[in-house]
Amino acid sequence: MGFLNRDNKIPILVVPFPAQGHLNQLLHFSLLLSAHGFPIHFASSSIHNHQARHRVRGWTSASLHKITFHDIPIPSLPPSTPNPNSIHNFPSHLISVWDSVIHHLRSPLSSLLHSLSSSSPLILIHDPLMSIVGHDAAFIPSIHTFKFQCIPAFAKLAFIYELSSKPSPMDNHILSSPLPSCCPEEFWAFFMQQNCESPCEGILLNTSRTIEEPFIDLLAKEDDYVGKKIFTVGPVSPLTVTDYKSGPRHPCLAWLDKQPLKSVVYVAFGSTITMPDEQLKEIALGLEKSKQRFIWVLREADRGDTSKEEELAREKSLLLDFDKRVEGRGMMVRGWAPQLDILAHGSTAAFMSHCGWNSCMEGMSMGVAMLTWPMHSDQPRNALMITAHLKVGVMVREWEKRDEVLKGEKVDEAIQKVMVHEEGVEMRRRAKELGEKIRSGTNEGGSSYEQLMAFIDHISRCY
Repeated sequence: MGFLNRDNKIPILVVPFPAQGHLNQLLHFSLLLSAHGFPIHFASSSIHNHQARHRVRGWTSASLHKITFHDIPIPSLPPSTPNPNSIHNFPSHLISVWDSVIHHLRSPLSSLLHSLSSSSPLILIHDPLMSIVGHDAAFIPSIHTFKFQCIPAFAKLAFIYELSSKPSPMDNHILSSPLPSCCPEEFWAFFMQQNCESPCEGILLNTSRTIEEPFIDLLAKEDDYVGKKIFTVGPVSPLTVTDYKSGPRHPCLAWLDKQPLKSVVYVAFGSTITMPDEQLKEIALGLEKSKQRFIWVLREADRGDTSKEEELAREKSLLLDFDKRVEGRGMMVRGWAPQLDILAHGSTAAFMSHCGWNSCMEGMSMGVAMLTWPMHSDQPRNALMITAHLKVGVMVREWEKRDEVLKGEKVDEAIQKVMVHEEGVEMRRRAKELGEKIRSGTNEGGSSYEQLMAFIDHISRCY
C-alpha cells in the first residue's frame, strides 16, 4: 500500500489480546500504520511483546524499531501445560494465563491511557477481548476508541445467528448451520468476564470485500455495528515478504528452493493446538501415503511464556524413522516456522491448516489452496467459508467428526483431491485468482487500500 507523508500525526495506542493469532494481527496492523507516519505505542506484558516481536515476519528491522513497545512487567504466570488427551482441541491450558495477564495489565494500561492522552488526542485500537482498556478509555474525552476484530465477518455473523436462532437471510444456509461445541464452557465463562461490549467509534476487520463482501454488508446491520464506522483493512500482513532478521534463512526455505513450482503441501496447525499421539501417527501415515512433497511443522502448543518453548518430546517415539522414510520428499520443522515466507514461496501449492483467521488470510492472500482441519473457536466457520462459499479448499476433517481420530487414508484422500485430481486443478486456479484479487485490493484504488485510507482520514480529523 502507498504511504502518506503527513506531519503532526495523532498518536495511536494498540492493545492486543495475549494470544499468538491476536498479537500477530495487531502488530502487523501497527507496522502498517507506522509506515504511514503515525507514532505507534504497542502495549502488552513484557512476555507477550517479546513473543510478538520475535515471531513477526515480513518487515524490516527498521520498521520494527519505529514502534514504541510498552513492555509491562507482570508476576510469574500460572502453570500452562497443554494436554494432548483433552476432550477438545481448545487451548484451555492458556485460559488461566490470559486471565492473569489481563488482571495485571489493567492498572498499568489505565495509567498509560492517561499519560498518552494528557497533552493531545489519542487513538486507541484494542482487541475486543481486551475491553478492559476500552471501558477505562470511555472516561477520558480525548481518546477515540476502535476495536480490531481478529475473526472474519462470516464467523462473527454465524455466532450472532446461532446465539439468537436467527435464520440466514442468504439463499444458502451456511451462515445459520449450527456448529456446536466450538469452545468449551470454561472459555465462554472467561469471555463473559471480559465484558466485550465496551463503547467504540468504529471497528476494524482484518478482511476484505474481495473475500466476504455479502457478509460484511450483513454484519453492518447488526445491533453492535449499527452507527459505527466499519473499516475492512485486510490483509494486514505483508504481501511482499522481507526478512528483518539477520543471519541465515530458515533451512526449510532452502529446501523449498529445490522443489518444483507449486508442488509442496505445507502442514501446520497453529500455535495452540495439541494433538493426541494417535492422530499424529495417522497424519504421518497420510503424508507418506500421498507421495506428495510436504513441509510439516510439528511443535508443542504454546505455553504462557513462549521464550521457554519446549520440543515435542513425545514425537521422537511416535514417528520413529519417519524422516528417513520421507527423505527428499518431505521435511519436518520442529519448532517455530516462518509461515509467511513458506506460503509466499513459489514451490508451495497448498496449506493444510487449523483455519485460524490469521493463517486463512495469509494462505488466501498468497493464492494457495486450503486443506481445512478446524479445531475450535471461529475455525469451523472459517473452514466452511473457504470450502463452501469461496471454494478454494477441501475439508480434511468434518466438524461433526471432531471427536474421532482421522485415519491416514482420509488425510491422503484430501491431499490427492487438491494436488492430483481434476477438481484440485480447478480449486488451485480459483485460489490463485482469489490471491491476485486480494493483493490487487491493497493497491491504490483497491477496496482494502481505500478502506485503510478512509480510516487514516477519519482518525486524522480527530487531531
